Amino acid sequence: MVRSGAPVYDPGGPSGSLHLRASRVLDGNRTGTSTVPSRGLYPHQWSWDSAFIAIGLRHLSPLRAQTELETLLGAQWADGRVPHIVFNPSVPLDAYFPSPDFWRSSTAGRAAGAPRTVQTSGIVQPPVHALAVWLVHRADPGLSRARSFLSRMYPRLAAWHRYLLHRRDLGGGGLASVVHPWEQGMDNSPCWDAPLSRVTPAPARSFRRADLDHGAPEDRPTDLDYGRYVRLAADYRDRGYADGGGEFAVEDPLFNALLIASEHALAEIARELGATGTARHARAERLTAALVERLWDPAEGMFFCRDERSGGDGDRAGAGGGPGGRGGRGVLIPERSVAGLLPLILPALPRDIAATLVRTAGGPHFGLGEAARLVPSYDLTGEAFDPHRYWRGPAWFNTNWLLERGLRLHGEHGRADALRTALLDTAGESGFAEYVDPFTGEACGALGFSWTAALTLDLLHEPSGAPSVVSPQGRDALTDTAPGNGAGSAGQRTFDFGADAKGGDRG
Repeated sequence: MVRSGAPVYDPGGPSGSLHLRASRVLDGNRTGTSTVPSRGLYPHQWSWDSAFIAIGLRHLSPLRAQTELETLLGAQWADGRVPHIVFNPSVPLDAYFPSPDFWRSSTAGRAAGAPRTVQTSGIVQPPVHALAVWLVHRADPGLSRARSFLSRMYPRLAAWHRYLLHRRDLGGGGLASVVHPWEQGMDNSPCWDAPLSRVTPAPARSFRRADLDHGAPEDRPTDLDYGRYVRLAADYRDRGYADGGGEFAVEDPLFNALLIASEHALAEIARELGATGTARHARAERLTAALVERLWDPAEGMFFCRDERSGGDGDRAGAGGGPGGRGGRGVLIPERSVAGLLPLILPALPRDIAATLVRTAGGPHFGLGEAARLVPSYDLTGEAFDPHRYWRGPAWFNTNWLLERGLRLHGEHGRADALRTALLDTAGESGFAEYVDPFTGEACGALGFSWTAALTLDLLHEPSGAPSVVSPQGRDALTDTAPGNGAGSAGQRTFDFGADAKGGDRG
């Protein structure tokens, strides 16, 4: 196994050229022991970016992939949270906002155990980290064991999951809540419009948006939305980053699906370290049941966010009783986001729900294999749809990568193959863009974006996938490809994320 920066996988022909170009993006965005999303717009280390970057880096250098994750988790707070930004002290303060002097992590976060030797933000991002750690280990188990990679990462990942499952269960139904739109990763999604409408924005004169130095204003969040983001973050900071008292608390299907997927991965890490992992697999399956109970809307055929600060017993905002009222307060937010499709990555998802999600993905709202080249971030038919404005319609590579894996997991290999081809073609043609027009593939945002390049490498390396994380009943089973419905029994599904071998404002 290659342990340097030399490629593990170096095919000839056009795919080899794409592989080399993607590798150069990651080399160009490398800064010491971590990788920035892009040199200009995002000059620090971002949390879920680094997890996706490590998944791609494992095909180039397992050591570098391990170091990427070690650097991020080395900035973890004592309460278990993994901050969404780890700041590079050599970058000028005015290069990015909110900067370290806004977050004041070492002082405002003292009670929550913020590190004193590095400056970070105080919010989090989706918990894909245990999955990334497990896949990086599998890329070179010998190197991983020699460096005690898993034994060093496991307690940090376990603390991270404890934080989310206990401190962030703000709805009381077992799921984690996000307390800021930046935490979910889809910063400017229309899903946040209703919850944000209750937030008084910070005055425009109180901050300067560095993002507009690098992107067209018509493609970025509005000043009004940005003022609300700043207000929420400042209020959270001024409460000492204590959870539970803010105006914004939302249970999101993608955030929780990634938590569940990572809980399955953490079970496999525990098993590698000599434990059984049974309790973690069981917890992941209980969380899957809670996700269905709280966020699934059978009438609409997809999952929705739940606004914990609004409503009472209703199903959806403005609706009467129904399934959305189960399990506590809050209402479902009636906005169709790609996040509502991505629980498809879960191995214990009920067969009928998986089949329904596939139909919804291919229907008029998302256009998989039909109207859209790549699946958009938001409903193609929605009033707020915009093919270029940040998370309000453009297609992103990480969400489509997750969807490709979810389709393959549930036996939809033809659809997965077509999506993989579209992803690779669009990545190369767009210059590894941050995001693209879902119809045309036109590049938007930053070019040479790290997770686009990293996930391109992952798709090139193992296009058909291979089992890596599985439910306990199907630990060694092949993915069920039962004909007719594209979803096998939950007890036989593997979690198919590859073989051995921002967004955006981001706060």
